[in-house]
Amino acid sequence: MLTNFEIMQSPLGSKVNFFFDRVVFNLKNRKKLKRFINHIFKNEQTDLRSINYIFSTDNSLHKINRKYLNHNTLTDIITFRLSEKRQPIEADVYISIERIKENAFNLEITFTEELHRVIFHGALHLCGFNDKKRSQQAVMRSKEDYYLYKYFG
Repeated sequence: MLTNFEIMQSPLGSKVNFFFDRVVFNLKNRKKLKRFINHIFKNEQTDLRSINYIFSTDNSLHKINRKYLNHNTLTDIITFRLSEKRQPIEADVYISIERIKENAFNLEITFTEELHRVIFHGALHLCGFNDKKRSQQAVMRSKEDYYLYKYFG
């Protein structure tokens, strides 16, 4: 999925990588965040081989959403599991920084909190949590809140 992007890669060898596609922002405490994402997978008993977080624009995610998911909507996150079931997780997670900023403003929370909620949300999807039904949304939100508290608490 990363083929058509101009990207800046984080250090090689990490299971968690961050890429920046036409967006500039300060992602603080990257080493801590990478360790914590690994912790989420371990805590949820899910094997992780590698996860790429690609921070991008509304336009890029909208194109991906239309092309691969047949959704003609803006979204804050699109998660692609690339590995087969029962294999360690390999995935690409696309995040729209524009959506994060707008959602944070609308929810009256900080950009940093909303960004981390969405980052953790993508990891939780890969750990098997869904959010299609109202009951699933409640579980997902509870997990997000738990990990936000653990990370920032």
